[in-house]
Amino acid sequence: MNNIKNVFSIKDLENLSGIKAHTIRIWEKRYQILEPMRTDTNIRLYDLVSLQKLLNITFLHEYGYKISKIATYKEAEIPQLVNQIVSAKNSKNHALSAFKMAMMNFDQQLFFNTYDWLAAEKSFQEIFLDVFIPLLEEIGVLWQTDTITPAHEHFISYLVRQKIVLNSEKLQILNPVRQDKVFVLSLPLNEIHELGLMYLHYEILSKGYKSIYLGESMPIQNLKDLKKHFDNIVYVSYLTIKPDRDQINNYIEEMVEELHGDETELWFTGRLVSLINSEKVKDKITVIDSISDFNSKL
Repeated sequence: MNNIKNVFSIKDLENLSGIKAHTIRIWEKRYQILEPMRTDTNIRLYDLVSLQKLLNITFLHEYGYKISKIATYKEAEIPQLVNQIVSAKNSKNHALSAFKMAMMNFDQQLFFNTYDWLAAEKSFQEIFLDVFIPLLEEIGVLWQTDTITPAHEHFISYLVRQKIVLNSEKLQILNPVRQDKVFVLSLPLNEIHELGLMYLHYEILSKGYKSIYLGESMPIQNLKDLKKHFDNIVYVSYLTIKPDRDQINNYIEEMVEELHGDETELWFTGRLVSLINSEKVKDKITVIDSISDFNSKL
């Protein structure tokens, strides 16, 4: 835990808030909105309190408040004003900021409180598509730029995973009402990024289908066993980092050879589907570019 980040550079603040470092410097100099610490070589450093304040200021600024006006408020008035003006119209940005602060502080209660606040007005589908997906995409960038550590990413991803499981379980206990297809969801060998596939499982269940979730790193031969138990199977695979880019088409062709049939469909989605050369298998697979397209296909 000694590597957990709680002091940030101005570049980190830029990455977390979306406000350019140059603008932050101007706001500091002209309006004294932040009081950075300084190293011996005069490099700015910021703590979590400064990050929270900047996120609140960013929210107010995006809402239409001028920075000169925000600078006149007392320290305690800024978060109070944010809470007063939060509405369904701007709940997404407020929730994103709250979830990021929950991540930076490893604050489970803030995550749960923010989620419950959203859930009072939004469906789980709306929360996932409108808030969780942008959050996870932003976290990916923050991790790549060393603004956050793997511990931060794992913490928030696990909490999101919990919410997918909880909402999926509510649907799994119901009997399927649509019998024309059975969905089997899995990831290729060594693929461990399963949040996207888990959410597709939720969407399939919500449409009244039977969905069998097999998860990460599933050998193709094992998938073949499902044909002994079910007809009209739709195999769904979510390709994020695996197979390797130069092995994508070999994987697709092997899936077709082993699993495709008159009553069997193969659906592929995820970041890597853009690399699929569908010429050889265009009548045997379905490539889906986004979750919204997936929902339309159901």
